[in-house]
Amino acid sequence: MSKGIEEKHVHLIEGWAFTRKNYFIFAIGVLLIALGYWVMATGETTSTQSLTVAPIMLFLGYIIVIPAALIYRDKK
Repeated sequence: MSKGIEEKHVHLIEGWAFTRKNYFIFAIGVLLIALGYWVMATGETTSTQSLTVAPIMLFLGYIIVIPAALIYRDKK
Protein backbone atom coordinates (compact mmCIF):
# COMPACT_ATOMS: atom_id res chain seq x y z
CA MET A 1 0.00 0.00 0.00
CA SER A 2 1.14 3.50 -0.62
CA LYS A 3 1.80 6.10 2.02
CA GLY A 4 -1.00 8.36 0.75
CA ILE A 5 -3.78 5.86 1.46
CA GLU A 6 -4.93 5.75 5.03
CA GLU A 7 -6.26 2.51 6.40
CA LYS A 8 -9.51 2.74 8.28
CA HIS A 9 -10.26 0.02 10.75
CA VAL A 10 -13.90 -0.60 11.48
CA HIS A 11 -14.47 -1.78 15.03
CA LEU A 12 -17.84 -3.37 15.56
CA ILE A 13 -17.21 -3.69 19.27
CA GLU A 14 -15.01 -1.08 20.88
CA GLY A 15 -13.85 -3.46 23.54
CA TRP A 16 -14.92 -5.67 26.39
CA ALA A 17 -13.36 -3.52 29.08
CA PHE A 18 -15.60 -4.18 32.06
CA THR A 19 -15.76 -1.69 34.86
CA ARG A 20 -16.40 -2.36 38.50
CA LYS A 21 -20.13 -1.68 37.92
CA ASN A 22 -20.29 -4.37 35.22
CA TYR A 23 -18.84 -6.97 37.56
CA PHE A 24 -21.18 -5.85 40.35
CA ILE A 25 -24.26 -6.16 38.12
CA PHE A 26 -23.02 -9.53 36.84
CA ALA A 27 -22.53 -10.77 40.42
CA ILE A 28 -26.08 -9.70 41.29
CA GLY A 29 -27.33 -11.69 38.29
CA VAL A 30 -25.42 -14.81 39.30
CA LEU A 31 -26.65 -14.45 42.89
CA LEU A 32 -30.24 -14.03 41.67
CA ILE A 33 -29.94 -17.18 39.54
CA ALA A 34 -28.44 -19.18 42.42
CA LEU A 35 -31.18 -17.99 44.77
CA GLY A 36 -33.81 -18.85 42.16
CA TYR A 37 -32.58 -22.44 41.95
CA TRP A 38 -32.37 -22.65 45.74
CA VAL A 39 -35.93 -21.34 46.14
CA MET A 40 -37.13 -23.85 43.55
CA ALA A 41 -35.35 -26.75 45.25
CA THR A 42 -36.61 -25.97 48.76
CA GLY A 43 -40.27 -25.50 47.80
CA GLU A 44 -42.81 -28.25 47.43
CA THR A 45 -43.64 -29.45 43.93
CA THR A 46 -46.95 -27.61 43.61
CA SER A 47 -46.21 -24.58 45.79
CA THR A 48 -46.32 -20.96 44.67
CA GLN A 49 -42.68 -20.75 45.66
CA SER A 50 -41.61 -23.37 43.11
CA LEU A 51 -44.08 -22.50 40.36
CA THR A 52 -44.05 -18.70 40.44
CA VAL A 53 -41.38 -17.05 42.59
CA ALA A 54 -38.38 -19.13 41.51
CA PRO A 55 -39.08 -18.93 37.74
CA ILE A 56 -39.49 -15.15 38.01
CA MET A 57 -36.13 -14.90 39.80
CA LEU A 58 -34.48 -17.09 37.15
CA PHE A 59 -36.04 -15.08 34.34
CA LEU A 60 -34.81 -11.81 35.83
CA GLY A 61 -31.31 -13.23 36.31
CA TYR A 62 -30.89 -14.83 32.89
CA ILE A 63 -32.87 -12.43 30.67
CA ILE A 64 -32.55 -9.04 32.37
CA VAL A 65 -29.61 -8.70 34.78
CA ILE A 66 -26.83 -10.73 33.07
CA PRO A 67 -27.38 -9.10 29.65
CA ALA A 68 -27.57 -5.69 31.34
CA ALA A 69 -24.15 -6.36 32.86
CA LEU A 70 -22.76 -7.20 29.43
CA ILE A 71 -24.31 -4.19 27.68
CA TYR A 72 -23.82 -1.49 30.34
CA ARG A 73 -21.19 1.17 29.65
CA ASP A 74 -20.15 4.16 31.71
CA LYS A 75 -20.73 7.52 30.14
CA LYS A 76 -17.51 9.07 28.88
